[in-house]
Amino acid sequence: MNLPNKLTVARFGMTFAFVGLMSTGRLAGYLAAYLLFIAATLTDYYDGKIARARGLVTDFGKLLDPVADKVLLNGALIMLMKMPGLNIPAWTVVVIIAREFLVTGARSLAATRGTIIGANIWGKTKAVIQMVYVFVFLALAIAAPLLQRIETLTARRPGLLEGFAQFVEQASFWAIVFVALFTLYSGIRFMRINWVALNLGNEL
Repeated sequence: MNLPNKLTVARFGMTFAFVGLMSTGRLAGYLAAYLLFIAATLTDYYDGKIARARGLVTDFGKLLDPVADKVLLNGALIMLMKMPGLNIPAWTVVVIIAREFLVTGARSLAATRGTIIGANIWGKTKAVIQMVYVFVFLALAIAAPLLQRIETLTARRPGLLEGFAQFVEQASFWAIVFVALFTLYSGIRFMRINWVALNLGNEL
């Protein structure tokens, strides 16, 4: 197994560790999970970069790299639903996960026919948007208890935490709605682009 594929496999392990840390419900666990998420996204960047630079692009990587990304991001979104102060409607996560199942199933179908379908620009953009959401709102959710401690210790600006919490709740709601709708649109684009490769037209 070459280095890029090892990084892809490592991302699966990091995802399970991330979920475990988020499940602790403790601030220290959240902070460690945040750092681990950063490390996992770096492996996503470098496995592709190294594979292209060294000519190590393989079918294994084309298939497993998108799956590793989906497991990481979907796992992160599910765990964020449990975070206090984040308003994430369940339907948005269902839409996101359903799209990923559809695309993964389509890739598997194409693979059985000898065709490897890699990620397109819409899928890559979708992944970036999802990562940005997790980065930003996990950080804001972690900042809330820190702000509460500062407020308690200093006894200054007692309304600061309440205003911050309201902002995060509203911002997270509209942001995840946008993420879900863009994810759905990227899935539609994927199916339109690969309809011929999947040979589904003749089966309708």
